[in-house]
Amino acid sequence: SFPKGFWWGVSSASYQVEGAVKADGRGPSLWDAFTHRAMSVADNQTGDVAINQYYMYKQDIQRIAAMGVPAYSFSVSWSRIFPFGNGPINEAGLQYYDDVINTCLEYGVKPQVTLYHWDLPLYLQLSYGGWTSEKIVDDFVAYAKVLLERWGDKVWQWYTFNEPHSFCGEYPVPDGYFPRTTSIPDVQQPYWCGHYMLIAAGKTYQLARSMNITAPISIKNNGGYKLPRTASPEDAEAVERAWAFNEGWFADPLFLGDYPSRLKNFTSSFLPEFTTEERDMIKGASDYFAHDAYTAAYYMAPDAGIEGCLSDPSNSLYPECYNSSYTLPESEGGWLVGPASDPNTRWLHKATEWLPQFLHYIQDTWKPENGIAITEFGFSEPFEAYKTLREDILTDPLRTLYYHDYVQAMLMAVAEGVKLVGCSAWSIADNIEWTAGFTVKFGL
Repeated sequence: SFPKGFWWGVSSASYQVEGAVKADGRGPSLWDAFTHRAMSVADNQTGDVAINQYYMYKQDIQRIAAMGVPAYSFSVSWSRIFPFGNGPINEAGLQYYDDVINTCLEYGVKPQVTLYHWDLPLYLQLSYGGWTSEKIVDDFVAYAKVLLERWGDKVWQWYTFNEPHSFCGEYPVPDGYFPRTTSIPDVQQPYWCGHYMLIAAGKTYQLARSMNITAPISIKNNGGYKLPRTASPEDAEAVERAWAFNEGWFADPLFLGDYPSRLKNFTSSFLPEFTTEERDMIKGASDYFAHDAYTAAYYMAPDAGIEGCLSDPSNSLYPECYNSSYTLPESEGGWLVGPASDPNTRWLHKATEWLPQFLHYIQDTWKPENGIAITEFGFSEPFEAYKTLREDILTDPLRTLYYHDYVQAMLMAVAEGVKLVGCSAWSIADNIEWTAGFTVKFGL
């Protein structure tokens, strides 16, 4: 059985569900600008309406309560609070989230609030390059302070950031979409983003504790379990590099005090060392290990070899210098790592049998004192977007099997000694799945 205090929840994100992008003083986000360029999203959808949760949140929260789900994880739209990312506060935005949080509490649903789930205020990207600029640290902390002051006594759990590997990995922003506002070389931009994100997270954590906010505060990391594609030493090293440049990029500073050595071998030529004060501030800024853990993949060395890749900055895999696949080599049967999800989520497979090893790896590597929470897991039923009959839409055998086997795998991990404290399914409803739009469905 699951341990006492284990929590269950469902998740969403502001841009993916709210809509109402021009309502009540909200300013534009980077994603508003991006999705309004033709062919940026698979079905040319935007977040203008999304699933209309801005107006339907009471019904959605009622449904969560009716399902018997104890917790709801959602994010705040920064540009609803600060339309330009800084400057004047939009009281109407705060009042909206006042009511969302109060409605959760009214129905006995515990609110879990994420401060940042990718929807950067557009003005901050246009004015100084967003997360590639040190200026964003103070702007983010000022934004966080407003939320902490407003809801510090109501929010059950806080997440400062969702999947920094994903949003930092999007830098540099696409040419032709946004003007270039930084002289930082393209290959360095993701790592400057991660650096400033960690400093902002550390400062926000310290601020919350100085305000006597005792609720847990964490950062949602992400990535799948990593398996060597062959038994070769190079593929084993590719797996280690994948851990370092994915989970380790953020988990190492948060739980061990500094970047992993394989990443530092690249970033040390341009990123400053964390000061002692910064290191102490960042280490421990995630109360438990929060991880969005959906799937698994095989990893292998680049065709040019790892050393060949590292010595060639023009290699498309530089500086990570590993490759990945969802199948074993033909010589070993060519098997998929697990049954495939919808073709528009090619990264996602039902690889639930690897979850116990995944959780053991996290626990053994980063030793989170307060345990591990799976803050997102879910599955896109293949071709569900093409279904039109109600009985067909309600029939999702592979998603059902995914959840059944995933929960079994969690139980197995707990029985083997993993300190698992909770989980949150993605998602409560079908939503705008970023560049996949509505072509894939994750809703429960």
